[in-house]
Amino acid sequence: MSSTELKKKPISFSNILLGAGLNLCEVTTLGQPLEVIKTTIAANRSLSLLESAKLVWSRGGILGFYQGLIPWAWIEASTKGAVLLFVSAEAEYQFKKLGASNFGAGIGGGVIGGVAQAYLTMGFCTCMKTVEITRAKQANVAGAVQQTSFQVFKDIYKREGIKGINKGVNAVAIRQMTNWGSRFGFSRLAEDGIKSLTNKGKDDKLSAVEKIAASAIGGGLSAWNQPIEVIRVEMQSKTNDPNRPKNLSVVGAAKYIYSNNGLKGLYRGVTPRIGLGVWQTIFMVGFGDMAKQAVARLTGEVPVAKH
Repeated sequence: MSSTELKKKPISFSNILLGAGLNLCEVTTLGQPLEVIKTTIAANRSLSLLESAKLVWSRGGILGFYQGLIPWAWIEASTKGAVLLFVSAEAEYQFKKLGASNFGAGIGGGVIGGVAQAYLTMGFCTCMKTVEITRAKQANVAGAVQQTSFQVFKDIYKREGIKGINKGVNAVAIRQMTNWGSRFGFSRLAEDGIKSLTNKGKDDKLSAVEKIAASAIGGGLSAWNQPIEVIRVEMQSKTNDPNRPKNLSVVGAAKYIYSNNGLKGLYRGVTPRIGLGVWQTIFMVGFGDMAKQAVARLTGEVPVAKH
């Protein structure tokens, strides 16, 4: 038995600030436009990628691609990083205490951190983003007063309570759990492949470009769970369909989508989802070092970022 005592890595203010800042920048650049396109295709499964883009454009030009950004995507981006950081670090520590390897503990920490993200912050944020993207705009009806995001939020809460604004949270939890587990696993496999191709040893470090490439591969391949995302969108969608059963569960939504659109319907929106996964990982890895230096200058601490 090793005499080295297992110690938990301290979580500093700079870690939280770094995670929140990077997530906010990612979603405000390409993140939200890709999210809007992905959600539009998943909610309107008969539309092509180009037709979905035209539909989004018709709802406000370039601003149509940023529906749901303020406040929901910003709230989600600024909180989910902190939740993941605290929960995954604690879970990873506990897995290692039980004797798990670094690889196994990392996946376990990511899975539990992803579930915590869903239930603590992401559930209502993804629900409200989807409502914003898929609801019929009242401004298109003569004489109707356009509701703000918060008015829509209050209206849903008044009619359906906390369940209404967390609709689809179980699907979000499944998505986040599989997202973090598979992104971590695929990225590590890609890193091993790159080391093999470049004749590097097991303990040799990858260059910045190689690390970004491995992360991009991991992010793109994590889109295998797109059916869960389509189910989540269907559960949260405000798209009018009189044939859709009310109060869909995860299983009920899957059956409804399959009966209407077949297996192909469960993979609608996978192309922008791959783009989103690649963008998120490249953004976090590629700009991570610059962000670390900026945060260190601001707080006087040296952050340890988790990619």
